[in-house]
Amino acid sequence: MLTLLLAAWADTAELDRWLDKHPGPDRAAVTEPYRFVHEAWAELAQLTHAHPEVQVERVGSTLQGRPIWAWHVPATVEEREDVLIFAGIHAMEWISTEVAVEVLKELIEQPREHIAVTVIPLLNPDGRAKVEADLLAGRVKYRRGNADGVDLNRDFAVNREATSVWRHVLPGYHRSTEAPLSQPESQALDRLADRERYDRAASLHAFGGFFYFPWSGRWERPDDWAAFMALGRAMEAAQGTHAYRTRQLSRWGFFFRAQGTEIDHLYGRYGTLAFLVELTRSGIAQPKDLKTPFRWYNPRDPGPTLELGGAAMRVLIDGG
Repeated sequence: MLTLLLAAWADTAELDRWLDKHPGPDRAAVTEPYRFVHEAWAELAQLTHAHPEVQVERVGSTLQGRPIWAWHVPATVEEREDVLIFAGIHAMEWISTEVAVEVLKELIEQPREHIAVTVIPLLNPDGRAKVEADLLAGRVKYRRGNADGVDLNRDFAVNREATSVWRHVLPGYHRSTEAPLSQPESQALDRLADRERYDRAASLHAFGGFFYFPWSGRWERPDDWAAFMALGRAMEAAQGTHAYRTRQLSRWGFFFRAQGTEIDHLYGRYGTLAFLVELTRSGIAQPKDLKTPFRWYNPRDPGPTLELGGAAMRVLIDGG
């Protein structure tokens, strides 16, 4: 335990040093009220210093050397379950990081007695940095991948091979990366999952308004289909009138499969009940938003999404 605490203090100090060296750009008006990365990290660093029981860990580094930070909020008793929440796997989906940060802040103030929670608010810092630079420069670009343009959502090791007949008709829907775990970001997530063996997990994305569960890469139902549906229904109930819908991802459409996703990997390799949460039903509120990819995913008012996402994550953390 002492070694773990010393490691946590060391990484908290490393986060402080990183913030000192990377103060970040001035806020771009187009991102209001979304935070730049350095703003979110500075806020979380300050909160972490006030709660030394919370452990900050650099779980990996990106292609360009940026740190991937995880916050571990411990349970208050020894016998516990473990939950993982991560976000920002796609560069332009800032709303996912906003929800993760708000969930983390709430957890730090109100930890669970029997549940330890790890939160990674941003798995793809390189991709995010590109989007921040685009917005500051006034460039209108669509970005999804990491520094090399790799879609991390297709870089995992389970259900990579397309078997559906539709792979010949719509090959783009059935494509994975050239090799499993080829990117440092996906490797970092895999190492953490292997070490911690989480009971439940949520990968936060945008948009669509769904609680997706495995399998995403094949049509068959998972062995834990009933448990996935029960937890999804509980998250729906917590959201109320505008609840998202629960569905096996491969059954989004009869022609659709997603090969090599993080939820199939976490479930298939580690037995984690893993959901891919498509936050919002789109950020498009007016015709001109169609011309701005940032707005496709990120509503001008994130408040309703923060409420819906937060309600769902409380249920996922508590297990129903």
